[in-house]
Amino acid sequence: MNNENEKEISFEEAMQKLEEIVGKLEEGDVPLEKAIAYYQEGMALSKKCSDQLTQVEEKVTQIMNQYGESEPFDLQGEA
Repeated sequence: MNNENEKEISFEEAMQKLEEIVGKLEEGDVPLEKAIAYYQEGMALSKKCSDQLTQVEEKVTQIMNQYGESEPFDLQGEA
């Protein structure tokens, strides 16, 4: 996956591709070289999703602070 493609896809598309890659790797019928390529692409997608979630969390925190909300925003607190 190159950097241009990473920037063009949405969070939802990245998650869908990541799920597809995980499924392929879990099947176990992937040749080693292809598995490494899938793993590398999956790690790039995972980082992209993580970075996007961090940006969203920061933006929501800024919005909450702007409107006087004092409770910190925590994505991981919801279960």
